[in-house]
Formats: sequence, C-alpha cells, structure tokens
Amino acid sequence: MSRVTLAQWRMLAAVVDHGGFARAAAAIHKSASTLNHAVHQLESQLGVTVFERAGRQVRLTDAGALLLRRARQLIETADALEDVADSLVRGQESEVALAVDQSFPPEALAYALDTFANGYPLVRVQLHETVLNGAVELLNEGRVALAVSGLAAQGFLGEPLTTLRFIAVAHPAHPLHRLNRPLDLRDLEQHRQLVVRDSALRQSMDAGWLKAERRWTLSHLATSRDMLERGLGFAWFPESRIRDALDAGRLKPLPLGASGSRLVPLQLIFSDRDRAGPATRALAQALQGAVADQDFDKNER
Repeated sequence: MSRVTLAQWRMLAAVVDHGGFARAAAAIHKSASTLNHAVHQLESQLGVTVFERAGRQVRLTDAGALLLRRARQLIETADALEDVADSLVRGQESEVALAVDQSFPPEALAYALDTFANGYPLVRVQLHETVLNGAVELLNEGRVALAVSGLAAQGFLGEPLTTLRFIAVAHPAHPLHRLNRPLDLRDLEQHRQLVVRDSALRQSMDAGWLKAERRWTLSHLATSRDMLERGLGFAWFPESRIRDALDAGRLKPLPLGASGSRLVPLQLIFSDRDRAGPATRALAQALQGAVADQDFDKNER
C-alpha cells in the first residue's frame, strides 16, 4: 500500500513549478497551509527531507529532486490513464489530426480518407502534408494523433506500412538524357537538382544525394514535379507519384543503373495507441487497407 498519495505528489510538483507555497496555492486553488501540511506529511512518511530553506525561499534537496523526477512520471501516467477513461466515456472523437509524408501515394491517401469518411462521416480530419522530419516534429509537439513517416520517431512505436521506390528522373529532353550513355553521379553534379525542403521547423534535415551545386529547394512535391516536367532540373522522386508521367513519356528515368533508385520504408505511428479513440484507430486501419487492397506499391517491394 502506497504511503504517499498522488495528490501529495501533485502538490509537491506544484510548489516547485510555481516557485513557492504561496504561488502554488493560488495556482491550484488550495491554501498555503494545505500545501505545507501535505509536503511535511510526505517527508514524514518517507523519512526524507524534500525541501531546504534558502533565505525566504525553499529549494529541493538532491533527494527531493530525485523523488520529483520519479513523481512526474507517476503523475504523467495517471493523467494518461484519465485521458483513456475520458475517451471511453466520450466514445468517438470529433476530430482526428493526421500527418502524412508527401511521398505517400496520393491515390492511397484519397482511398483511405474516403473509406474513413464512409464509417465516420461527422468526424473532421486535420491533414498535415509533411516532408522528412515534419511528421515526427508534429508527433513530438502532440499536434497529431497519427503519422505516416519515412523516419523513426524516438519515443513512439511505429509499424511498417509500405515501401516506396524513389527513382532519379528528368524530362526526356533534359541535357542528361541527351548524353545518350549510362550516367554516373559525377554527371549529375553539373546539373540542377530539385529537392523538397524538410517541413520541420526545429530539427530539419537533408536527405538523399545533394551534391549538385545548382540546387533548387522547394516546399512541395507537386511544385517539384511541375518543374521536372518543364525540364528545369532532375530529382529523386517517389515512383508512385509520377507513374502517369512516366507512362505518358513526360518524364524519363535517368540511366544510372543501381544508383538511380532507392527504397524508403514508411511507418504508421500512433502518438499514443492506448489513448487513441475509435475514429483514430479506424483511420489507421483505412491507411493500412489502402496499401493492402490497392496495388499502389506493386513496383516498390
């Protein structure tokens, strides 16, 4: 049986977070004497001094700091448990926030959202189209319940969704194609590369081959594709996003051999699977079903 209650740990954390008993009392709507009593009782029950006086202020002892770190984990777990209970009471979410990497096949995304809408017509969807670290950043900020990303998200568990094939392409009339011979990476260095900017604001990164000096950095795959079809550069592009242009001859793979393609696995990541409501779970299932039922990635596995 626990000797210290969760309420006592919350009051200890409040005193530290608000810089003293009086401010904490005002913030959590309890009297300073109640907080004093709770902390003194906690010290007595555990046999540990949590605070020491520093003039008019109090500060945590080393032992108090260690206990508070563990207590915050306990408080966070309790809060998560209450959130789960609340979601069970509410039943269905009114909105689901989803982050999807722009490389994900648009047909699969549309198919998944249409499937989801049939089952949950009144649930709003907030769709964030991201690049590279963007989906991970939104997960870390708690802004999305679900993400499709090609990057692992530390602290979150992902599951394989699909694998995309990226290929090096350019317009058929691009100077690289006019060389009429197999290319190597040194040939690419002399020409303009189109790359898409990481949508993360705090921890952006670069990915792929980036040695071309005449590089243009864009914000969206759609812009990159338009410039590719106008002959303004070359790029590594998800094959599923340009299959129609390849079939119609508007774009052509560069003759780079094995260096001209790479496989990128995408993951489906919940921000918190236990807290996920029925709509979030249904949207996840719809995304999984879209890549399983439709042959979007037939050339990428």
